[in-house]
Amino acid sequence: MSKLSIEEINKELEGKSPEEIIVWALDYAKNPVVTTNFRPYEVAILNACTEIKKDLKVIWCDTGYNTPNTYKHANEIIEKLGLNVHLYVPQQTTAHRDSIMGIPQIDDPMHKVFTEQVKLEPFNRAMQEHQPDVWFTNLRKGQTAFRDSISVASFSKDGKLKVSPFYNWTDKELDTYLAEKELPNEFTYFDPTKVLENRECGLHS
Repeated sequence: MSKLSIEEINKELEGKSPEEIIVWALDYAKNPVVTTNFRPYEVAILNACTEIKKDLKVIWCDTGYNTPNTYKHANEIIEKLGLNVHLYVPQQTTAHRDSIMGIPQIDDPMHKVFTEQVKLEPFNRAMQEHQPDVWFTNLRKGQTAFRDSISVASFSKDGKLKVSPFYNWTDKELDTYLAEKELPNEFTYFDPTKVLENRECGLHS
């Protein structure tokens, strides 16, 4: 694997189903993880991965700004799928941060500090502690310009193999998948670091 280029890896995965992609990646992985924030359609990647590897580490970085429905959805999915969740939260409480800066707008210099506190630091701490070699995500084509530029497999900034089994799937195809698996979805998710739906949050770009 280490001798293959990302182009060769994607050629190997071309035309494979999400399940086949996951099996392929797990066959290579020594320490895989899947990350989630329980946003819309996240349940698909969680179900697909844990159907194949039940004890797969699930890293949940909770910003502290999720909606009540998202927290209820997360609890439901964790229990339904028996997820092996490793929870990471900011080092400062939401109430403390809100009293100092609230949620800064994109053009506010404090927005970068806010993003670092609620998303990047917890995520980097999780990756440092778990040291995964394969990172499963639910990135899909059409979400942002950056995500359109990658493919099913890509390398993260620090060289982890990032695998997105549903990369080429549409919302309609995922709706069918969730219906067949009798899995709930969640649409009230709120990401305070993105503000705009087509804006990157900083983890992937």
